[in-house]
Amino acid sequence: MGGPMDKQTGQINNHYQHDEQPSLKFLVPSQVSMIDEALSVVGEFGEVRLIVEKGRLRFIVTQKSFDAQKWQPGGLSQKPKASRLSL
Repeated sequence: MGGPMDKQTGQINNHYQHDEQPSLKFLVPSQVSMIDEALSVVGEFGEVRLIVEKGRLRFIVTQKSFDAQKWQPGGLSQKPKASRLSL
């Protein structure tokens, strides 16, 4: 998912002007915000999976991972490891 192609360099331009919105083909702006929030929740390590059913984004699944080398007692129980957000 890149931006428009630069005709001179042949490179994909991922930078948009502040007043320019990329054209969305599958998502609506609120879903983009939800995905962005999910990415911020997983923190340093984790996954965000998008589940599509019947051609529509149906679920966003987040999974937070923990670095075993940096484990502190009680560190795993502070927040749930996985959550499923329904759209």
